[in-house]
Amino acid sequence: MNPVEIISSGDTPLAYLIRAGWMPDATQFLTPDHFGQQMGMIVYGEGSAIVPHLHLPVVREVHGTSEVIVVRKGECVVDLYDESKRLVTSRLLQLGDIILLLGGGHGFRMNADTVLFEVKQGPYVGMKDKERFEAPVRNGT
Repeated sequence: MNPVEIISSGDTPLAYLIRAGWMPDATQFLTPDHFGQQMGMIVYGEGSAIVPHLHLPVVREVHGTSEVIVVRKGECVVDLYDESKRLVTSRLLQLGDIILLLGGGHGFRMNADTVLFEVKQGPYVGMKDKERFEAPVRNGT
């Protein structure tokens, strides 16, 4: 199983899936510079330090909402849909897995008591940024 998987529908990236076991030897960013959400693993050696710093107030224009989900407890299946609401694929997410959701649609089915940690752009606007739709009927799953 690939520890880092880019899931797409045609030319449209839907998600970056990072398995819990991925531990690169050197700093590696996964997402291209033009993405509104950047994701990577930053590696430091013993005795290294991050110099104290402030982030400057940079104005950014964001279109859509991307989300980062980390499985903190349990396991679930994420279903990924294209922009036409067609199921593209499903993936099992287990403890420590991380997924960056970029485009199309998604849904989650819990296989156990599950806690998901979510990061996305704010402010939170409730259901104003979502369109719910019916998932396709599954064969016994």
